[in-house]
Amino acid sequence: MFSAKQKAKDAAAVVAEHAEIAKAKVEEKAQKAMARNKTDKEIAEEVRKAREAEAKMKMHNAKARHAEEKLIGKHHHTVAARTYPPAGNPPHGPTAPASY
Repeated sequence: MFSAKQKAKDAAAVVAEHAEIAKAKVEEKAQKAMARNKTDKEIAEEVRKAREAEAKMKMHNAKARHAEEKLIGKHHHTVAARTYPPAGNPPHGPTAPASY
């Protein structure tokens, strides 16, 4: 169940990455068309590369988050349901030592 959810979320992250890269390429073409000199075209290309790198970073972060959710979901049910008293409080009741 968790693997299917993770795969679906990963696929959605990849689709979002590809959409962001496509947007960056379209904007680069528009900026290059409006550019008047070579430096403006180089700037447009660098902006595209930066946006692509950011999209890939977001995708990898999302995949890592999904893997973490999967691991937490697997281990969530194996945790013991025991409660312990806070460390700093002395014991109370008939079992408390007389030295308090």
